Amino acid sequence: MITQKQIEDVTSNLFKQAVIELPSDVRKALEEAYKREDQDIARTNLEAILENIKAAEELEIPMCQDTGLPIVFVKLGKVKVENLYEGIRKGVEKATKEIPLRPNVVDPITRVNTGNNLGKGIPQIDVELVEGEYMKLTVFPKGFGSENNNALMMGLPGDGVEGVKKFVVDTVIKAGGKPCPPTVVGVGIGGSSDMAMKLAKKALLREVGVFHSEERIAALEKEILELVNDTGIGPMGLGGKTTALDVKIEYADTHTAGLPVGVCIQCWADRHASAVLKP
Repeated sequence: MITQKQIEDVTSNLFKQAVIELPSDVRKALEEAYKREDQDIARTNLEAILENIKAAEELEIPMCQDTGLPIVFVKLGKVKVENLYEGIRKGVEKATKEIPLRPNVVDPITRVNTGNNLGKGIPQIDVELVEGEYMKLTVFPKGFGSENNNALMMGLPGDGVEGVKKFVVDTVIKAGGKPCPPTVVGVGIGGSSDMAMKLAKKALLREVGVFHSEERIAALEKEILELVNDTGIGPMGLGGKTTALDVKIEYADTHTAGLPVGVCIQCWADRHASAVLKP
């Protein structure tokens, strides 16, 4: 049995890790971007980002004042679990108080803040059933400087791959410097409208610098990444070679009459952390 208390403690610890310590793949990508930049303003911005990452770890404080909307992805196998929902909620509440996380959650109409990052439907929890006797928790504190620049296209079959590429690049251009580039761009293709957006967000959990396992999708990721970086938006939108560290695509089959495409943009602070729990 995986207990509610275990889930609470792991969730809280994962949020602490996610907001303070950037994953090594993201840090490496930022360091490589710094090395290849030849514009002074771009190098200055990337240097500031790298110093920020180092300071957060040394001082054990969040790397960004926006500690995000609490999102948790769960891969649930054949295990007995005691109150998964309540364990995650209490973990978020604990993390908010102890790290602390900035209380970001408000009523969408009245804008009244709940004060503890809990609310109606929040934390946002996505459960995927998997084989195996384990449960995997992945926390994804999503800042809204980047989230506000997401976009959905309910394309038609005739739009094809060229339509997909154009929509992604246009979305990045429209976002400009608002999502604090260099970004990671998640793209979801297929399914229904909500599934396309969920696929785009899940794509952001993949390792930066490692392309899709399917060659045709990997080729599309590389092509879109090149197109995005050719925009010259650059770090913090002030120009440079690196507008995005990576482009990640996930896809699902869809209806014969449609081509849904979701784009989910993540800022340079591509924060997430995972843990596997077993009985």
